[in-house]
Amino acid sequence: MDLQKYTDILYEAEESVISALADTMDLYGVTYSVGRLYGFLYFKNEPVTLDQMSQDLGMSKPSMSTGIRTLQQIDMVHKVWKTGVRKDLYNAEKDFSKSFFSFFCKKWEREISVNLEAIVFAEEKLTMLKNDSNVPVWIHDKAITDLNQLEESKQYYRFLKKLVKAFESREILKLMDDEIYH
Repeated sequence: MDLQKYTDILYEAEESVISALADTMDLYGVTYSVGRLYGFLYFKNEPVTLDQMSQDLGMSKPSMSTGIRTLQQIDMVHKVWKTGVRKDLYNAEKDFSKSFFSFFCKKWEREISVNLEAIVFAEEKLTMLKNDSNVPVWIHDKAITDLNQLEESKQYYRFLKKLVKAFESREILKLMDDEIYH
């Protein structure tokens, strides 16, 4: 086999994985092009600049910059520094479990924060209605029902906080007895 044939086989193998990564990134709220960017970086054995990414992927530098920021926010790409290099360099996080844990913990923490804040606000209003003797009976009763329902939902957020803690500490892996990640 000649060099070009070997190169083509290598490219085909990598392209298969890059396309699959890009196709599935939408599950995590990431666009196909940003998924391709991650896949491209995943197969790089050394950090690359935005210029290199732009040139190799045929995307504009602003698109690269936006994509990199997106990937950094979900801990799938890290900025690195190299002595003597003035431009920013980027590496893909190659440990999928680390990316997975980080991504879901951030999403769950956001869910907890947003919903508990809304629950606290609602509880204040509903408690006011419950304690006001001038409120019509049906509103009073509905406020009590809503307060009970919110109390039940807070149980879920306590559970979710524990789950985040188990993920962040990787304690979840011990519970699963997963030999791969011990």
